[in-house]
Amino acid sequence: MRILMSGASGLVGTALASSLTSAGHAVVRLSRSTGTIRTGDVYWNPISGELDSAAAEGADAMVHLAGASIADGRWTKERKALLWSSRVDATRGLVRALANLKRKPHVFIAASAIGYYGSRGEEILTESSAPGTNFLANVVREWEAAEREAERAPLRTVILRFGVILSKMGGALPRMLVPFRLGVGGRLGSGRQWMSWITLDDVVALVQYALVHEELSGIVNAVAPAPVRNSEFTATLGRLMHRPTIFPVPGFVLRVALGEMADALLLASQRVLPERLSRAGYRFRQATLEEGLRSVLA
Repeated sequence: MRILMSGASGLVGTALASSLTSAGHAVVRLSRSTGTIRTGDVYWNPISGELDSAAAEGADAMVHLAGASIADGRWTKERKALLWSSRVDATRGLVRALANLKRKPHVFIAASAIGYYGSRGEEILTESSAPGTNFLANVVREWEAAEREAERAPLRTVILRFGVILSKMGGALPRMLVPFRLGVGGRLGSGRQWMSWITLDDVVALVQYALVHEELSGIVNAVAPAPVRNSEFTATLGRLMHRPTIFPVPGFVLRVALGEMADALLLASQRVLPERLSRAGYRFRQATLEEGLRSVLA
């Protein structure tokens, strides 16, 4: 397959491109470079929506992973504007460009996030659950609305709501490991908040599953089937690293350090289940937290 990919230099994109290439697929990266485009890449300007249509013609699939990192820096007014534009506005422009191609991709696979649900306490969340109401939930809701415009092209559209992605190569886990290595790891806030997670291995496998399974479309919760409370995550990580977990970080400390982002990312309770993947028969490589962390830390 010839697969267009945005966000190919990110955590997921790097691992996915490597896996797809090893499997014999041709990965064509969308490049924002204003200089010389690397041979085989396709120019894309996420701000203007400009896409090198001639170079993009005839691809079998589009995997859309681009977007500014949610966790890089406090959510100032300027940062919020970037998070919105890099997802909502950039996606609208990309989908519009894809719809105008003469030979369109057969499938559009797009990243989303369980931030869509907001903080929901003990509620079990599936793909049919209502959205939350905080800033992050609003961004994700509009992001998905832009992605679903691809259905009108018409393209088979799969939107993957990723949970916390576990990988030593990037994302949240490397930051979590630092205090544990120093022997000062502990739960965040009350520790009762639910965490929904997925390993990078399963993210890569799931995207490849979506590429070839024609029956899969629409919203898909990309999380392992066993969400855990933050206290359980902390205890499991400490046990596997042979480190104590007796130094909790109070919620107010996180809010002082990170502002609004602390409530949305670290203290939010999201008990999300992969209902559609379970019905489809997808088999997770790491289905329990201990399996996942052992695999990642190995």
